[in-house]
Amino acid sequence: MDKLPVKMMDPTLAEMGNHLSDAMKVLESGKLESEQGKEKRKLSWKDIPGPLQGDGQDVVSILQLVQNLMHGDDDKLGQRMQNIGEQGHMALLGHSLAAYISVLERERLRKLTTRILSDTTLWLCRLFRYENGSAYYHEDDREGLVKVCRLVINTLYEDYATEGFTMFSSKHPVIYQSAACRPGLGQHLCSQLGLPLSCLCIVPCNTMFGSLHQMDVALLDKLIREDRESGKVPLLLIANAGTPGAGHTDKLSRLKELCVQCNMWLHVEGVNLATLALGQVSSAVTAATKCDSMTLTPGPWLGLPAVPAVTLYRHEDPALSLAAGLTSSQPVEKLRALPLWLSLQYLGHDGILQRIKHASQLSQQLLEHLKTLASIKTSDTLDSEVSLIEALCMVEDELNSPVVVFRFSQDSTPSSGSSVEGFFARERDVLDVFNRWLGEQLAQQVPLSGVDVVELEDEGTCVRFTPLMTAAALGTQENDVAALVEKLGEMIPVLSCTLRYRQDFKDEVLQQASLSYIEDLSWPGLGGVRYEPRTTDLDENKREHSVEKINSDLLKKLMELDTDLYFSGGPEFCEEKNCIFIGMATEDLDVTELVETIVSIGREIEESGKLFENMTEVVRRGIQEAELQLQKANEEKLIEEGVLRQIPLVGPVLNWFSPVQASVKGRTFNLAEGCLDSTEPVYSVKAQMNKEASLDSPKSITKRFPGQKLFRRHGAGSDSVSDTSSVSQLEESFREMAHVRSNNVDEAEVPEERHVHIMEGMALSDQRVPEGQETESVDTLR
Repeated sequence: MDKLPVKMMDPTLAEMGNHLSDAMKVLESGKLESEQGKEKRKLSWKDIPGPLQGDGQDVVSILQLVQNLMHGDDDKLGQRMQNIGEQGHMALLGHSLAAYISVLERERLRKLTTRILSDTTLWLCRLFRYENGSAYYHEDDREGLVKVCRLVINTLYEDYATEGFTMFSSKHPVIYQSAACRPGLGQHLCSQLGLPLSCLCIVPCNTMFGSLHQMDVALLDKLIREDRESGKVPLLLIANAGTPGAGHTDKLSRLKELCVQCNMWLHVEGVNLATLALGQVSSAVTAATKCDSMTLTPGPWLGLPAVPAVTLYRHEDPALSLAAGLTSSQPVEKLRALPLWLSLQYLGHDGILQRIKHASQLSQQLLEHLKTLASIKTSDTLDSEVSLIEALCMVEDELNSPVVVFRFSQDSTPSSGSSVEGFFARERDVLDVFNRWLGEQLAQQVPLSGVDVVELEDEGTCVRFTPLMTAAALGTQENDVAALVEKLGEMIPVLSCTLRYRQDFKDEVLQQASLSYIEDLSWPGLGGVRYEPRTTDLDENKREHSVEKINSDLLKKLMELDTDLYFSGGPEFCEEKNCIFIGMATEDLDVTELVETIVSIGREIEESGKLFENMTEVVRRGIQEAELQLQKANEEKLIEEGVLRQIPLVGPVLNWFSPVQASVKGRTFNLAEGCLDSTEPVYSVKAQMNKEASLDSPKSITKRFPGQKLFRRHGAGSDSVSDTSSVSQLEESFREMAHVRSNNVDEAEVPEERHVHIMEGMALSDQRVPEGQETESVDTLR
């Protein structure tokens, strides 16, 4: 196909095209220079709407406002919009030129629109092998099918133009569509045509032979015969040349024969129709050229933004086409084809074929690599488990399907004591979650691949690669497919290990009395646990609060560990509360150590909480007792020194002539025991105690794993997790140091238990008596 030169009608049109092209490039790049002042650059969407300025604004200021509305506060210009390229600019320019051309005089406008419409229709019919066809251009890709249905109604119901819907009372129309069609298509047709939903007949896909996504032709034949016998009128059949989910093609040849026999219209749509432009086309797709109408979407196929969809159809009566809305006498409506007319000329025949061929080659590249991955499987209609990619090849008969759908799977057998049906139901749910995670990770890590997640009724959740719909806009190349395969190869072992460790993790958790296993099939990982406090004497509210506090602290400590595991509070809509969920695992994970670590950290948090709770009551009673002791000591001091010594002026004089030896000793408040102890023996061992305590102080569970990932311990004998809390270990170390010190300082008259209380008071309290009394106690000790 030769490129047709575009002859500008006047210099103004050429100048306008240049200005529009420059403006679009400026808006796309996010760079705009304004001489009106830098304050106008600060405009944002928050400033809109606002009052219109009386004297108006210049073009630069308006473009600045549009740019701010497009990009907002985002500073990442590369992620603002896709790279549409020069052919995209040409398509966008077509919309502006259409508005400009519409102001021409009527006769000149008619000649121009006729030329544009005839050229575009001729090129499309030749490209996609649809001979002697007419074209309808529409923005909504479903609108062409609506117009075709109206054309068929006007054809089969001769008096419909005058009688209207009353014609349906005696002859009920029926529209047939495959169960694999895109959701909501049939409901949209009935809504636009004013038909009840009873006029829509969903034809199931094959259940015995062939693909699960192909229409069951034998069942369709039976349904049509039953409807005709009951007085209904088969109106139209919607078939697929590339289902929205898996990209399968219906048996179009047999469907066309059936429609001819029943005097029924056949309409075909699907992404595989793009391959009609290639030299070698699948025989299943080639049959689409014999259908009565087809809907094409060249915009995503060729990377052209804002170009209309096209419905090609064959009909001999132009009056009925006009009545159905497929043609129009208004020249302005014919300008819808202008963006596509400009873009097709810009790309040329070779450019169009190159883009479609490139997308097909990307699919074949991925297809060949997926065949080597043993874990990419699914269950087909055959008894044995085969690769989904192989299933697609058997349906298409050739290796040129532009849609590749794959799914992670792994052979497994039900454990003893569980039903086969229940096991495989759970296994299906788990695999669906894993494949959803796989698709999301691939789309995030290789964004230029354009993969997405699709839900198929029989196979479940799968990952879909449709380069015909994404490659032109994203600029997908062969190295992107190679990166996709590389990432897939890295993730499959992780998925396999996690799936294998899930049951081991569940078994280990169930063996722990303080842990509860959380069954959540929507979590892609090992699973979830909840730490349950061992205290049973709490009421329901206090226990719930305790569970929430312990698991919240436990999650924080686990997230601080140096490990490759991912810990989370669970899915967004998880029904269970106060849970800890563990993400994907790797081959060298020690599941037993992971569970033991969770138990140990949870026990430490629980015991620490109990210590503070018990200490509150102990301290309260101790403070009351200490107040009584201090009051008694003051009374003894008053009796010993006398009343006169308490008088401000007399006391100093008496102390000058007759000093009094004070008998008040230094005191310290023991938080553990809740009482006052003497500070007399404390300071003699303070330095050595601090030194030895710093050497022997226990490490917490969190700090016991620096640099150790995946819970693999080194030297289990020395680094094993203790069943006692760090507080009890601290008390034991103080007890041993106090006993040793009592032998060295020859204080046998002081009981050993007394030294234990002294050490505990020193370690757990920062309260001290006045400085002078401390000095006196030290001197006494010396």
